[in-house]
Amino acid sequence: MNPDHDDLRRLLGGYLLGGLDDADTDRLDAHLRDCDECRDELDRLAPVPELLQRLPDAQRAAGGGAQPLISLSARPSQENVEGLLRRMRAERTRENRMARVRWLAAAAVVLVAAVIGVGVIRGSRENQPPQVLPSPELVTAQFEAAEGSGMSGEAVLTPKTWGVSIALDVTKLRGQGPFLCQVKSMRGTVEQAAAWGPTPSGNAKVIGASSIQLRDVQSVSVADHDGHLLGTASVD
Repeated sequence: MNPDHDDLRRLLGGYLLGGLDDADTDRLDAHLRDCDECRDELDRLAPVPELLQRLPDAQRAAGGGAQPLISLSARPSQENVEGLLRRMRAERTRENRMARVRWLAAAAVVLVAAVIGVGVIRGSRENQPPQVLPSPELVTAQFEAAEGSGMSGEAVLTPKTWGVSIALDVTKLRGQGPFLCQVKSMRGTVEQAAAWGPTPSGNAKVIGASSIQLRDVQSVSVADHDGHLLGTASVD
């Protein structure tokens, strides 16, 4: 901002009323070309000279004397003031119109780029065969009943990132519950995967889980509350 901005702004009233000398008038003319704030202020003050002209001479005189406070005869003509204001308004209108055109042009570029991008993505998808997501490799192991048990059924093992999920579907459970499902790893580690209470029919469908990875599972077994083995499903 011009360091003399405040001083020049104070001269606006005198500028409108013709009370400035040629040097101050030239300085203010140059300042108004670059200062939007002062041009707005000049626009706001533009009606003042005409209002002063309409005042009775007694109100324009100092202390009731015959001489007016400000000589209005030397102020710029109304035509000159209106011409200056028209030029300023036209300049602001032109700047606003150019800003709006630039914004619309930028928006159009973004819209065209978005449409082209969607077309490219859609075209690339149409040219490619549909992708079939791989399904987990399930492993189904059949239970072999322990001596004197009679239990039968199967265990379906699903690999997970954290280990293995085990779905049991067994029948002819004998003994006292709760029943326990255990997973044994190739290294001999044993983890409990599920537990459930007795069922009147002797049938059960249970979902369990173990942290042992499927590739490391050796077998899945079911035992009763007393630890008697009822059946084992070996995982190949």
